[in-house]
Amino acid sequence: MSRQTLVTRKLGQDPVSATQGSPCKALLLAGVLMSTLAACAGGGEGTKTSHAGRNVGVLLPLTGNNARLGQEMLSAARMAMNTPTAPKLDVHDTTAPGGAAAAAQAAVKAGDGIILGPLTAGDATQAAAMTAQTSVPMLSFTSDVSVARPDVWILGIAPEQQVRRMVGAAVRENRQHFAAFLPNTALGHAMGDALRQSCSEHGLQSPQIMYHGTTAAEITEQLKTFSAFDSRAAAAATQAAATAPAAPVPTGVDPANPDAAATDAPPTPPAQPAEVTLAPPPFDALLLADTGLQLGHVIEGLRAVQVSPTQTRIMGPGLWGAFAGKLAQLQNAWYAAPDPASRQHFVQLFMAQYHHMPTPLADLSYDAAALVKALDQAPRTGGAKNGYSVQALTRNEGFSGVDGVFGFTASGRTRRDLAIFQILPEGGSRMVQAPSGRLQNGTN
Repeated sequence: MSRQTLVTRKLGQDPVSATQGSPCKALLLAGVLMSTLAACAGGGEGTKTSHAGRNVGVLLPLTGNNARLGQEMLSAARMAMNTPTAPKLDVHDTTAPGGAAAAAQAAVKAGDGIILGPLTAGDATQAAAMTAQTSVPMLSFTSDVSVARPDVWILGIAPEQQVRRMVGAAVRENRQHFAAFLPNTALGHAMGDALRQSCSEHGLQSPQIMYHGTTAAEITEQLKTFSAFDSRAAAAATQAAATAPAAPVPTGVDPANPDAAATDAPPTPPAQPAEVTLAPPPFDALLLADTGLQLGHVIEGLRAVQVSPTQTRIMGPGLWGAFAGKLAQLQNAWYAAPDPASRQHFVQLFMAQYHHMPTPLADLSYDAAALVKALDQAPRTGGAKNGYSVQALTRNEGFSGVDGVFGFTASGRTRRDLAIFQILPEGGSRMVQAPSGRLQNGTN
């Protein structure tokens, strides 16, 4: 599987995360944390002395189709825990008999103080059912916000995190009228919901949202309605007629006797109609979520109805970063993703120990283990038996991670400090707004 495929899985499916951009302040923070937590020797699970409530449950697919990915994520977690005083990793295979539910039940029975994983939304839902009556928090690697609750956090980079970042930036450039033309998929609906929420947070009117069909013809027809194409075209035609100059008198014709035939003049060529430029659509910022062939249909449809990325701020999912070189027709469009410079130190550590490039999803398991280790070694607060209390997990300053600064909210959502990338005229992208090095306020 190629790195682009892995990044694509990370950005837009379950689980998700992202890696795009250039250096930012989060790199220094991540480097300090990783240098402290992940010395480059050995891959053990920390001390073998049992400490009930202190041990860390790890739920990953260690056999079956995702075994290679699960093993690599486990390696990253072990790397983060590689000091003699680190908590012990209590590892369970979510593809063993009983699945994620049995794995979570075993972790609870063992007295683990916190659970890292599982990998997918389905497994996280099963595991959460086993931990619902306990006080054991779970840091899942999914990006599906439907899994989130006050004791289950999602570490994947969710659509709402990307949308919130772009809406905030678009508002700062005075965009006021938001719309979304989205596929009728789980990702499309997640991004539509995120746009409604973000517009509400900024005091903007409710966005215009349409979930489109799958064929090129359907998409173009729906875009005509969505962009008010007919009324814009009619207005442009009326304006063109009102401002058109009087028709010239053909050469050789006597203006006083226009019916007289010209005998010695060549015929006047017919006038060529000028291309009519339509007024902008009834929105100045447009959110898309398509990829692949359907994105091509959407791009062609936007051109047909004269919705231009030079006038309208087009925004899309972080998935676009995996194939930005093919998106020249969407020049100036945005997507939000982490700054990849933040990841370089982790990549160096991982390659030094395991001798191959880590998958992007390994970032999540490393971050989860690193923050748990940091909390385990921090002074106990609030009378908690360990450092995994909600108060500790939801601290305002968040945590320095492989992909930048991130933090948790009491509702189970994750806050992330993302960069904004802009598609270039020749394809590819460049970072136009770096992460701030701090977490934004919000519900995610």
